[in-house]
Amino acid sequence: METIYPVNGVELCAETFGDPADPAVLLIHGASASMLWWPESLCSQLAGRGRYVIRYDQRDTGRSTSYPPGRPGYSMRDLAADAVGLLDALGIDRAYVVAQSMSGGVGLILGVDNPTRVASVTFVSTSTGADDLPPPSADMPRFGPPDFTDRAALEEYVVQSAGAEMGGLFDVESTRDLVRRDIARARDFEASLTNHYAMDFDGPVHGGFGDLSMPVLVIHGELDPLLPLEHGEAVRDAVPGASLVVLKGAGHGVPEALWDEFVDAVVQHTGGQ
Repeated sequence: METIYPVNGVELCAETFGDPADPAVLLIHGASASMLWWPESLCSQLAGRGRYVIRYDQRDTGRSTSYPPGRPGYSMRDLAADAVGLLDALGIDRAYVVAQSMSGGVGLILGVDNPTRVASVTFVSTSTGADDLPPPSADMPRFGPPDFTDRAALEEYVVQSAGAEMGGLFDVESTRDLVRRDIARARDFEASLTNHYAMDFDGPVHGGFGDLSMPVLVIHGELDPLLPLEHGEAVRDAVPGASLVVLKGAGHGVPEALWDEFVDAVVQHTGGQ
């Protein structure tokens, strides 16, 4: 059941799966993505392996607090503080953090600046942001700005954009259903598609990737067109002792066809079972 939690002066919508007595896994999705992009069936699969799974809407996504399009009232550090506040609201001392794409920055801030709250970090389809890493694939389609007044066109824009990022293992029908639900439950979907790109991308106060003291796993798609595999390799190389799992045939993100492999990797990284 979705619940609204007051955190840091805003409202965050979250949902949990599994037994609160099990190790907590906090799922943080990327730019513009509400918690629906961690599908319920994936969360249930992970919970079935003995994990207490938390997914939530970050600011400007889903049912959480929204800001005027183009004027986000927060930075990435604020998003990291929200994650800590949500753990507080749920009564969780430490969690295994799984952070995808843009929210790899949130996971980094959590791990470096709040190490007592983070049991491990899993970086999914993310990057160090180094200048010498390859740009998005030249073959990746580019789309103009969506028409927010035309719901059908907006839906098609998001579906096609997701397909361009995810590549050959993309399931168009399940994604279309997700996008329809995402648009319907958002406080302001224009803000969802705009504001994460307009915020201040500040980093940790106390260091960088090399200062992460907890176990770190990197999961990256072999054929990621948005952040090519070299980005995942760079994250692995930047963190002493980190390991890398390459999802064969995957693009940006974790396609349903590879959920079993993803869940196995996360479970193993978070204590096995």
